[in-house]
Amino acid sequence: MHSITVDNSPRANVVTASGELDAYVALDLAAALAQADTGRRLIFNLTAVSFMDSTALGLLVRTVRERDERGDETRIVLPRGAARRIFEITALDVVLPISPSLGEAMD
Repeated sequence: MHSITVDNSPRANVVTASGELDAYVALDLAAALAQADTGRRLIFNLTAVSFMDSTALGLLVRTVRERDERGDETRIVLPRGAARRIFEITALDVVLPISPSLGEAMD
């Protein structure tokens, strides 16, 4: 089971996901990312994600790259845990804008 929500707070657009993010939820994730990609700061909150496959990871990486090319700020909230492991294995935790908490990503 998964859920993906978009919150347009005064400081940033926040996409919050929970559960397992895999190829089966890729369309939901892509739609949420497109809805939140308005040029404002975009935060992917992955605190409650238990698993990510390469499809979901690819969507995040592509979104961050495209936003970087436009000069738009993006942060990924990824505390220590199961979902962070794939970022560490692929070394994406070093090259992507990772924050350990939503509060830090908002600053």
